[in-house]
Amino acid sequence: MRVRGQLIKRYFITGLLIWVPLAITAWVLNLIIGTMDQSLRLLPEAIHPRNLFGFDIPGAGAILTLLIILVTGVAAANFIGEKLVRWWEKLLARIPVVNSVYNSVKQVSDTLFSQSGQAFRKALLVQYPRQGSWTIAFLTGQPGGDVVNHLVGDYVSVYVPTTPNPTSGFFLMLPRSDTIELEMSVDEALKYIISMGVVAPPARHLPPPQPHH
Repeated sequence: MRVRGQLIKRYFITGLLIWVPLAITAWVLNLIIGTMDQSLRLLPEAIHPRNLFGFDIPGAGAILTLLIILVTGVAAANFIGEKLVRWWEKLLARIPVVNSVYNSVKQVSDTLFSQSGQAFRKALLVQYPRQGSWTIAFLTGQPGGDVVNHLVGDYVSVYVPTTPNPTSGFFLMLPRSDTIELEMSVDEALKYIISMGVVAPPARHLPPPQPHH
């Protein structure tokens, strides 16, 4: 009976390991698609899928959202679009509270998503929260503003994410010499963090130094 109980427990855990990731993935996708489907409210009721075909089409709003984003990008990339974007930003700049929120969010999004930006382009190994305790951080840039007047030496700005939720974390400014650049991609580092260290990326052995002639 004991052996049978152990087998049942093992089979149950094996089933959990298969279904839990699938269920969480389905839940996240459903949440994202459900949120993006709200863009259907921008369309007149007469051309909603339910009124056209007699039933809802899951993901129709998500496709519409992606099309809106793509068309906005194409429109903003030309000369007239850039003028309209500048005009829109000047308009928002005149609204006190909206101006502060919009500028802050825009600066962060420009830093994160800009192809020329360096934020989250490198995974680092840093000592945190105390000496001798190591964790993974992401390079976000260099200190700026009045901060640089109080830091002596070469410092970098890093973001230390929490696990298993990397969207929350800590912002630190550390000497560059106290950081170690890792030979792993940002995606691999995020997987490592989210899995609480269970899903480790493959080790990459650095080539031995070449002798100098």
